[in-house]
Amino acid sequence: MTDLDAEQHARAVLEHACAKAGRDATDAEVVRLGENAIFRLTDGVIARVSRPGQLAAARKEVAVARWLESVDVPAVQVADQPDQPIDVDGRAVTFWLELPPHEHGSPVQVAQALRRLHGVVPPSDLDLGPIQPFVRLAERIERASTLAEADRDWLRSRLAELRKRWDDRPGGLPECVVHGDAWVGNVVSTADGRVVFLDLERVAIGAPEWDLVHTAIKYRSFGWIGESEYQAFRTAYGHDVTNWSGFELFRDIREFRMTCMAVQVASENHRAEEQALWRLRCLQGQHGARPWNGWSALP
Repeated sequence: MTDLDAEQHARAVLEHACAKAGRDATDAEVVRLGENAIFRLTDGVIARVSRPGQLAAARKEVAVARWLESVDVPAVQVADQPDQPIDVDGRAVTFWLELPPHEHGSPVQVAQALRRLHGVVPPSDLDLGPIQPFVRLAERIERASTLAEADRDWLRSRLAELRKRWDDRPGGLPECVVHGDAWVGNVVSTADGRVVFLDLERVAIGAPEWDLVHTAIKYRSFGWIGESEYQAFRTAYGHDVTNWSGFELFRDIREFRMTCMAVQVASENHRAEEQALWRLRCLQGQHGARPWNGWSALP
């Protein structure tokens, strides 16, 4: 499916949902086409159109956003729309208040936001569930139409290995509320001085190290930040996940997830094929030891 096809399909879903919700989809502007299709409506509300089969995740995300607002943890806020998500042929549509201008959070800002989130008492009336480190990975591998079968077999074997290692993972810091996908694109600094969490569908109960490893691999695996930035991050949080015995496991799972995401995108957008294959070859040991150069944002 081309980007144009994906946009047309998502726009049709959006128009149907807006008709149900009493909102105007006329001239809705595409913000991003990715795991979700993101549109800006003319009233400043942001609409998210999920892939098929994500209704439960969207329900959870809406509930988590409302809970975080109630406990004063800055996060993206649900728009005034009582019946969310709206189901359109198995695709979930949700509506959100648009943030003011914002940029990726700095390592220190991410650390401070995570400390605040990790210290919140879990909700008594909302089952966040445990971390799900392997959600959607098998499906992404099976849909990897741009890969040779030998590469898909390698990914299947690697997934099985990681599952086994996860079952035997060591203990660490006390379990708490975690964001679940705490890369800097999901922890943003706004023009009005807030540091805000986005993409809340992976919020769960589990090891705080799961959130900390995102920033650690930016330094250790990809060289996206320098030593001083990482030192500032670990000082601001008060813990260095790279000294924990489970770090390599969490690192490996995160790198694998990033690779599977690239493989999925490449199946829909040929511009991502080179990046997907580069990531895969790194995991297979064909580009030497970490840090690996060449990991870049997906188109």
